[in-house]
Amino acid sequence: MTKLLGKIIIDGKIRALTGLHVGGSSTGMEIGGVDSVVVRDSMTRRPYIPGSSLKGSLRSLMEKSEDKPFNNRVANSWIHMCKDLKDFEKCNVCRIFGVTADSIKLPEPNETGEINMSMPTLTRLMVRDALMTDDTATLLEKAETDLLYTDVKTEVVIDRITSQATPRQIERVPAGSEFDFSMIFNVFVKEDLGFLKYVFQAMTLLEDDSIGGQGSRGYGRIRFEFRNLAWRPTKYYASGQGEIPLIDESMNTAVQIRDGFESIQEKIEV
Repeated sequence: MTKLLGKIIIDGKIRALTGLHVGGSSTGMEIGGVDSVVVRDSMTRRPYIPGSSLKGSLRSLMEKSEDKPFNNRVANSWIHMCKDLKDFEKCNVCRIFGVTADSIKLPEPNETGEINMSMPTLTRLMVRDALMTDDTATLLEKAETDLLYTDVKTEVVIDRITSQATPRQIERVPAGSEFDFSMIFNVFVKEDLGFLKYVFQAMTLLEDDSIGGQGSRGYGRIRFEFRNLAWRPTKYYASGQGEIPLIDESMNTAVQIRDGFESIQEKIEV
């Protein structure tokens, strides 16, 4: 079995620089309501950014930037997954985001008949839902928005053949809204630490791209602002001791962490 050496704790805020639309279910919307709604927390009714959307955006941008082949179909989309263990060991995408057990060819058993089957399929990067901050919710409750916490923007679709205009109403979270995000990077072998840098590289890619729908129309531009980056060895979870802070207030952007990663890595005791 592969031993867990520790966890890298990453958290901060996501600030929406433009209107944000991460689509939700329209089930239960009244007749005459908006055509495309945002996803909301069922308890608070606040919009949020699902961890799956954030993680999927980071993976997709990394796959494209490294020219990885889309060779594995998951749900309704194609993603990259290494087919060979040797390729996996060098692949930033698969080492960070993992592969499914049936997608990779495992090595032959050793002399005792054992196979370390967990290594490629262990999840290294965990991404939690990014929830709207209380401060943002309070501001939006006082603002004159079209719906609770959101605006409604009318988009017009033009038929290229008939020139007929069809209006659509898109719900979106206003620019300036903030969401608390949290990620966990699991470290199973010392070499995993070198792959962590590419998480922050993917974040810089996402800051120059978009998350959610209607990105080509200006929606979904975000910026990451970091509060905490810390190393927690496994002994921390037994005693509460041993956590090592990895950044201070002078290093709170994805670019700064990416460019200063070597000094960050030197602080981690594995």
